[in-house]
Amino acid sequence: MELTLFSFRADEMSWIFAIMTTVVFLLAGIYSFGYMSHDEHKKRYACFYLLVYFILLGLDFSANLITMYLFYELMTLSSMPLILHDLKKESVSAAMKYLYYSIAGAFLALFGIFVLSRYAPSMDFVPGGHFTAGNVPNQELILGALCLMVIGFGAKAGLFPLHAWLPIAHPVAPAPASAVLSGVVVKSGVLAMIRTVFYVVGADMVRGSFVQTVWMVLTLLTIVMGSARAFHENVFKKRLAYSTVSQLSYVLFGLSTLHPVGVAGSLLHVLFHSVAKSLLFMSAGSVIHQSGKTKVSELRGIGRQMPVTLACFTLGSLSLVGIPPFAGFFSKWYLANGSLASEIPVFGWLGPVVLLLSALLTAGYLFPIAVQGFLPGKAYDRNPEKKCEAGLTMTIPMMILAALALLLGVFSTGIIEFVSQLAAGLM
Repeated sequence: MELTLFSFRADEMSWIFAIMTTVVFLLAGIYSFGYMSHDEHKKRYACFYLLVYFILLGLDFSANLITMYLFYELMTLSSMPLILHDLKKESVSAAMKYLYYSIAGAFLALFGIFVLSRYAPSMDFVPGGHFTAGNVPNQELILGALCLMVIGFGAKAGLFPLHAWLPIAHPVAPAPASAVLSGVVVKSGVLAMIRTVFYVVGADMVRGSFVQTVWMVLTLLTIVMGSARAFHENVFKKRLAYSTVSQLSYVLFGLSTLHPVGVAGSLLHVLFHSVAKSLLFMSAGSVIHQSGKTKVSELRGIGRQMPVTLACFTLGSLSLVGIPPFAGFFSKWYLANGSLASEIPVFGWLGPVVLLLSALLTAGYLFPIAVQGFLPGKAYDRNPEKKCEAGLTMTIPMMILAALALLLGVFSTGIIEFVSQLAAGLM
């Protein structure tokens, strides 16, 4: 097989991820002007920030598995400096852990690529894939390689057991870097899975195999574990990082159903989670930047000092929990319906149960921040209520994302139709 090193093509899937990447990077970039205004290394930060953006666009528009993998690796190397930006011991340690986990996942994926390159007629991305179930030599070897690729690419998407870098990297990274890491960079692992399963191997070959079972078990386990850890976490940004671990596996679970409705729900959640989680990390960054408070237990009454920031955080929380008419409700509705429609034994009904449990836990670790922030109670010391709201360069991007979290839900019909047609074409 002749392998093309660099090949690019724009299709519907490319545009979904490219538009999402551009919106989040643009708003987080504007936010950075205020957040990084007094940072002595802001030029270095801006350089790597833009480099990550252009590498992600290369990954989004890759036309084959080899090109995508090259940009996937470049994205790891270019995003690592965003984590170790302040060069403190904790930041360097977190960045190295991010690198180690990413390399481990990449090696698993690389082994799978070697196997696929031996048996696939082409490494180009074709909707529906290149294989047909029951008609492939060494099918078990191909499925084994695919299982390793799912776990390997899952490292970037926070899938258990290669998820531990996320709650370590986010607390030390600058807030705008956390926003793009959680909103966009982790989605590179999602896109890599989509391309591998639905554009190279084919859903028909994976459906009913041990790969699907392993995939679903790991996603449901990650959803529960991430939500539970977030519920008990007191460090503000670390709580949001565990939330990302859980929410990303919503997406991966929808993909693992290999059903058009479930896949459509995953694509919706890719978009809606990017908006909500970027907003939450920017809000957390504003609180930390302006007040110096890094723990959830310190945030009682913060709404009196930063009403706009906490209002934006509340709107993002409503979307992430899935309260209608916010955007997150519609993606979770499709994920639950896709699980039921797949009629997979046990997992068909277990999926919606786990999603509901996780939604309750999500409400449990996000809503108290908003409630206690605005309504601290009679025992709250009202003397230090000096306003410390962030400047316009930080608040305007948050307000835009908060508006998107609502408007994308209210006017979601066109987006839902688009992703539904796209998902149906992948089966």
